[in-house]
Amino acid sequence: MKRNKKILITGGAGFIGSHLTERLVKEGNEVTILDNFLSGKKENLKELKVKIIKADISQKIPFLEFDEIYHLASLASPVFYQKYPIETILTNSLGTYNLLLLAKEFNSKILFTSSSEVYGNPLQHPQKEEYWGNVNPIGVRSCYDESKRIGETLMMDFHREYGVEIRIARIFNTYGPKMNLNDGRVVPNFIKQALKNEPITIYGDGKQTRSFCYISDTIEGLIKLMDSDYVGPVNIGNPKEITILELAERTKKLTNSKSEFVFKELPKDDPIRRCPNITRAKEILKWEPNIGLEEGLEKAVNWFKGVIFS
Repeated sequence: MKRNKKILITGGAGFIGSHLTERLVKEGNEVTILDNFLSGKKENLKELKVKIIKADISQKIPFLEFDEIYHLASLASPVFYQKYPIETILTNSLGTYNLLLLAKEFNSKILFTSSSEVYGNPLQHPQKEEYWGNVNPIGVRSCYDESKRIGETLMMDFHREYGVEIRIARIFNTYGPKMNLNDGRVVPNFIKQALKNEPITIYGDGKQTRSFCYISDTIEGLIKLMDSDYVGPVNIGNPKEITILELAERTKKLTNSKSEFVFKELPKDDPIRRCPNITRAKEILKWEPNIGLEEGLEKAVNWFKGVIFS
């Protein structure tokens, strides 16, 4: 268990970042949050004893010493990163560079939260870390996809050239409490529409697949990766694949919703299949998800009920 470490979390006011902050604070660490609050919310950190610095990591960042840096800063929802494409690119490229300079100066261990999006619309299934991906470099999603790939490149080159101790987590779809109600991603969309008995919007025919990892499992994976001595990228996700239509049906049943399904055109470059191979995480980190989709969705639904009907 971590104790008394000085830890920096960029994007710590966001969905995943705030859950990670809560866990690390409970374990007795001194946590500093660096966030520009473009999508993160201070209310996600309420009652947590942390230092909060409002700053944009793609610009000048405070030159402070930390034992560990968790770099989670980035707009992760297509709704947000397509609205702020340049900011997204700079956060994952120049922002990562600035944090690596910090890590190099103070000999800090740094973990970069990359994404399953580096695989693009994958031609290999399920996706292993050795797969190089199938990404459209000029598409509407490339501001996120390609900047995460650039971030990984910077991490590896700082490790090779300067010996910076790095960790790379390729996070697959994560869900749970504290997600932004208007996030635009499929789980909050479906739950919100179902609870309000509004039409549930399904893009394409709904046969495209994803795998969904509950937030506490993702956090456990990130901490285990940071505590490991493994340098290369590691998939952090749930290997149980589900179609979007099946997810909609489960959400409707769980919420006793009267919603009907409405089908719309599939967004450009939206992946058809997405599912992680987590053999590396199992073998190296001794990690795999523990919370199934039914249990996780129920927890998420109960939280969203409180937000919507409070």
